[in-house]
Amino acid sequence: MKFTIAEDELNEAIQIVSKAISNRTSIPILSGIKLDADHQGLTLTASDTEISIQSFIPLERDERQIIELDVPGSVVLPAKFFSEIVRKVPTEQIEIEVTENFRTLIRSGTLEVQIVGLDPEEYPLLPQIDGNRIITLPSDIIKSMIRQTVFAVSSNESTPILTGVLWTISDGIIKFTGCDRHRLATREARFDSNQDIRANNIVVAGKTLNELQKILPDQNVLVDIVLSENQLLFKLQSVLFYTRILDGTYPDTSKLIPQSFQTELVVETKKLAEAIDRAYLLSREEKTNIVRMVMSDRQTIEVSSSSSELGKVTEQIHVNEISGELLKISFNSKYMLDALKVMDSEQIHIGFTGSMQPIIIKPADSTPLLQLILPYRTTN
Repeated sequence: MKFTIAEDELNEAIQIVSKAISNRTSIPILSGIKLDADHQGLTLTASDTEISIQSFIPLERDERQIIELDVPGSVVLPAKFFSEIVRKVPTEQIEIEVTENFRTLIRSGTLEVQIVGLDPEEYPLLPQIDGNRIITLPSDIIKSMIRQTVFAVSSNESTPILTGVLWTISDGIIKFTGCDRHRLATREARFDSNQDIRANNIVVAGKTLNELQKILPDQNVLVDIVLSENQLLFKLQSVLFYTRILDGTYPDTSKLIPQSFQTELVVETKKLAEAIDRAYLLSREEKTNIVRMVMSDRQTIEVSSSSSELGKVTEQIHVNEISGELLKISFNSKYMLDALKVMDSEQIHIGFTGSMQPIIIKPADSTPLLQLILPYRTTN
C-alpha cells in the first residue's frame, strides 16, 4: 500500500474514529486503527466491540485533490502513536507506505517514521446490519435529545440496563428516557418515515451516546439511523457509527409521572438555576446536596440550604405564577441543577403533587421535554 494524503483530512478522520478506541481492550488488534486504501479513497476503522466507527476520505472533494493513490492495500496501525505522529508532522502532505510484514513508513517533509503495523485480515469484521428500518433525524435534534436525557442515566454497573437511554418509537415519534431511580429525563421528537416503525426496548449505553454526540455536526445535517435486532447504525456524511443495543428489559417508568398537580409554578429558568447553584455551595459541604424550597406567598419562593459548620444560605426569588397549595419541599440540588442546565427555554413550569411526591419540570414553551426528580424527606 502506498498513498499521499492531506494532513488535515487524515487528522480529522483519525480524531473521529479514535473515539471508538478503548484503553482496556482484551483484543490487542483493537488498540489500532485499520486503514483501507482503494480507488475510491481511504477508509479508517476503529472498534472496541461495543461501538465501531468508520470514516471515509474520498480521493478528491470540492475539486481539491486529497489523496494520490499509488498502490491500494490495508494495514492496522497503533492508534495512539499514529494519531500523535499525524498531528505533529511538519508539512501539509503525508506519504504512507506499507512494506514487508506490514512495516509502515510515514514521510512528511524531511521526517520519516517507521511503525510496526498489524495484519488487517486479523481485524474483526464490522456488524452486518439489515437496513430495512430507517429513521431520519437532523443531527442538531439528536444532539439535543442526548444532552437532555443522558445525564440522568445510572453510573452503577450493577444495573447495566439503567446505564443506557431507552428509545421508544411509535406513530412517527421517537422518545428518549434516562433514569437512575432518583431522577428521570424524557425528550421526544417527530420523524418522517415511509414505514410504520415501532420499538419499545432499544437501550443504548449513555457513554456511547456521549461519544456519538461529539462527532455529530451542530448544523442541521440529516442522519439516517438504521435499526436492527441488536445493533444501531448512524449514517452521517462520510462517517458510519455502529453501536450495540444493551441486553435486558428497561423498567416501566411511565407510572412515576403524575398526570395532575396540587401545586404549579412558573419561574425564570436562569434565575432559579443561579439561586440553587448558590445554595448548592453549602449543601455540597454537608455532602447531602439538600436544598429546601418554601413557597411563602403567590409571588415568592425561598431557596435555602444550611451547613452545621459553615452556616446558612437563604434567597428570595420572584416567580411569575404560583397556583394551588403553597408547600415546602426538599430536593437534591445537583439533580435540580442538572435538569435546569438542559432547559433551553427562558421559563420553566414545575408541578408538585405533595412534599414527598415526584417534582416535574418542563419548559414553558412547547418543547416535548420532561424532567422528574424525587424529593428528600427532611426532619424539619
